[in-house]
Amino acid sequence: MNRTDDRLFPVLLICAQAVVWPGVPLVRGAVPPASALLVAALVAGVVTAALALRRTRPVATLVVVAAACALGAGPLPAGAMAVLGTAGVALALFTVATEHDAFTAVLCVVALAAWQLLQGISLHGLSDRNGLDLVLTALLYAAVCGAGLLVRRTRRARRAAEQLLKRAESERHRLPAVERRRMERELHDISAHHLTAVVVTAGAALGLRDRRPELAEEALEFAVETGREVTRALGAVRAPAPSRGDVPSPEERLLDLVAGFRRLDQQVDCEIDPLPDGAVAEAAYGIVREALTNVARYAPGAHTRVLCRYGDTRTDVVVTSTPPPAGAVAHGAGLGGGRGQGFLRSRAREAGGTVQSGPTAEGGWEVRAVLPGRTATTVEPSAPRTYRVAQVVTAAGLVLQPLLPVLVIRAEDASSATRVSAGVFFALLAAGQAVALLWLRRAPRTAYGMLLGLALLWPVAMAVGNYSGPVLLPPALSLLATCAALAMEPTRTATSRKGRGTVSKRGSAARGVPHERGSDQPPPARGHVTTILLTVLVHAAAATTAVLDRGTAAPIWTVIAGTTVSATLTGTAAHLTGGLRTRRRQADRRAHDERLAAWTEEAVRDAWTERRRIAAGLETTVLARTADMVTEAEAGRLDATATRAREALAAMRALLDTVPEGETGPGLRPQPTLQALDLLAHQLRATGRDIEIRLTDRVPERLPTAVDLAAYRAAETVLAAGGEEPAMLELDVDNDMLTLTATGVPHAADSAVRERLTTRVAALGGTVTTGPQGTVRLRLPLAVAPDNEERHR
Repeated sequence: MNRTDDRLFPVLLICAQAVVWPGVPLVRGAVPPASALLVAALVAGVVTAALALRRTRPVATLVVVAAACALGAGPLPAGAMAVLGTAGVALALFTVATEHDAFTAVLCVVALAAWQLLQGISLHGLSDRNGLDLVLTALLYAAVCGAGLLVRRTRRARRAAEQLLKRAESERHRLPAVERRRMERELHDISAHHLTAVVVTAGAALGLRDRRPELAEEALEFAVETGREVTRALGAVRAPAPSRGDVPSPEERLLDLVAGFRRLDQQVDCEIDPLPDGAVAEAAYGIVREALTNVARYAPGAHTRVLCRYGDTRTDVVVTSTPPPAGAVAHGAGLGGGRGQGFLRSRAREAGGTVQSGPTAEGGWEVRAVLPGRTATTVEPSAPRTYRVAQVVTAAGLVLQPLLPVLVIRAEDASSATRVSAGVFFALLAAGQAVALLWLRRAPRTAYGMLLGLALLWPVAMAVGNYSGPVLLPPALSLLATCAALAMEPTRTATSRKGRGTVSKRGSAARGVPHERGSDQPPPARGHVTTILLTVLVHAAAATTAVLDRGTAAPIWTVIAGTTVSATLTGTAAHLTGGLRTRRRQADRRAHDERLAAWTEEAVRDAWTERRRIAAGLETTVLARTADMVTEAEAGRLDATATRAREALAAMRALLDTVPEGETGPGLRPQPTLQALDLLAHQLRATGRDIEIRLTDRVPERLPTAVDLAAYRAAETVLAAGGEEPAMLELDVDNDMLTLTATGVPHAADSAVRERLTTRVAALGGTVTTGPQGTVRLRLPLAVAPDNEERHR
């Protein structure tokens, strides 16, 4: 809301107040005195100025408006501050609820109501008036505060949903490029580290063949071992693990990396702090590996020092090398492709840091990276306890302020009446209804029972307190609370039992799955009808009792019919309003989830296309050259081994040159399989979801095509169903059955999601089981009929 809107409401309130007073008295011919007009103008000016600035200082605005209206109500006649004292204060309180947290808003409501009560006591004493005006004022403040909190929660939810959609859309376009850069970077690391090490070792062994013939055998063994490691590493590049369950810690990986270079006769010292898993650890590992590889390539034998310090504000990664010893031959010089420095910068930039490299004063080389530390991710802290205590003390001081004149000046003008007024009973009943509304989400049956039971007590309070006001006003207030419950949570009127059921091929439940919390299916209609009937009967009986106890000339059947029809229309309207609100909320959530699912599917498919394109080049070039290198090394031909290693490097370099040209056309794209689960997890994590995917050792690397495709589609449907809870998907194989168990996905129990899951697995003879706590289990047989296999291929 812009600045013009902030000033519009105060101007409208002044106009309304001018119409009520002094407009109405002037129309009737009664001219107010000039002093009263001056006081009213001063109060209206202060209130208008404060309300115009209500969004910058909401609590201060509420205090100023309430104090100004209270001070102006003293010398002015009745009605002079009616609009500003009610609507103005309500507007300020509404702003407090929308701009501040719930604790501050509720504290302001309680303090304001108590302050007005004590102010009335200090001015008029403990009179025998019914006090219904105070109850109505408190209800008005509570309703305004609740509306403000609801608006604040709705705004935050809408803002979070919009931000989530923006992140998902951005990641949808970024994921294919991220996958392409990942594979390019990993391929470069493999070529620069493994294959370069083979070339360097073979070259050194060939140069020292006459003096140290034992080096040739060691070089051949190293080539065989490294070639097999290259094959395994390239397989991991083509299908990375979606989870890090068995991956060693970042500190262990760095220590293993240093130990590997020491086996290449490199002098490396290290000081490495423990690092947490994540982008910082990955960036540190990649930077250290690239720096050590460059030392082995261009300065063999140089003394190198690796330093990794993980601090609160920053992480320092420093790799410093001395000049190479005299006579050292750089067998790996000229093997680089010129991409190392760019990858160093990209690694540091993706982790949120920077990297610099250059020569040292002693003639060596240094790579220095600065990455985020422990406090890189800032979490907005909650209000400290001392601040809450200060809020309560300030509110108590403002509330007790009206009692000071009574305690200091006089204390004998108290009411001598012994009976309790109806206003006290009404206040207690209203407080009980408020408590019942607060418990509506946790215990709907108990809350509705309390509301209906308290509704029967309002006529009793009217009779005991000798209430003489409008006879239908107290029953209407009671009906208002019940209607608020119907409108707030219509889907709670019939409690549901959570169970579990197995969906058959046709989608029907083998064991009935009742309505669950979070489902888009409404509860049984019988529950709604029963609640509305009870509401009508109880409130009609309460209103009829109140009217008949007061006395009326109308026939009894007329009173019963009127109260019954009024309660029926009011309760039905409240229920329909709540149902409309629920359906609208569910439609928004479904549209939001569908957009996220569509973007996730598109992003994963594009990234999977890039992976398959690059993997095809690996299979036809690099892997073949690496296999030839291993064959030559096993045959004991060192010269041929070095040649094949150089050919593998050249093939890798040629493949890297074609990686950035991965623009896919509008043709057919390969369907993702379970090997694309890491891409799915990456996309969902990028949208703020906490996703973990685990594959047990019993899951084979190759599955039947039909099972592979159906299992991935089912996993995508379950995980993309939405929800804020952390989700975990576990895949296992037992007795020729592939089992997918997903937890933390409550929306997967919705009818639309269950129908899609059933469609995925029914053609293969699979089953879908839904359980409590957002658990879904799918079972797919590994033995697929040939026609299904051929159709999926």
